[in-house]
Amino acid sequence: QLQLVESGGGLVQPGGSLRLSCAASGFTLDLTAIGWFRQAPGKEREAVLCIEENGGTTSYVDSVLGRFTISRDNAKKTVYLQMINLKPEDTAVYYCAAAWISCRAGPSGFHSWGQGTQVTVAS
Repeated sequence: QLQLVESGGGLVQPGGSLRLSCAASGFTLDLTAIGWFRQAPGKEREAVLCIEENGGTTSYVDSVLGRFTISRDNAKKTVYLQMINLKPEDTAVYYCAAAWISCRAGPSGFHSWGQGTQVTVAS
């Protein structure tokens, strides 16, 4: 059974850093594009970053450029979201999901959503 599990969230001060992990099981990660999404309270879920099977990346949110980086370690079956210089507006539940085809699809093009990990940026 295909499963994704996020971890690494927490409370961090503005300007701080976190690395989120998305651990995969039940499928061959190196054949699948994985996306990171987030949902802030009262807002729609939005796509943040996605990484293709070949390591190519897609960014969907201008505000994270230069601060968030997505990477993958296929041997560990894990995709990471490295976040630096965090801001209060980054506060959200962060999810990872597997793409049916590629990162070019919108949120409806992803499946096997994890349970999410809370990131709170506050003083």
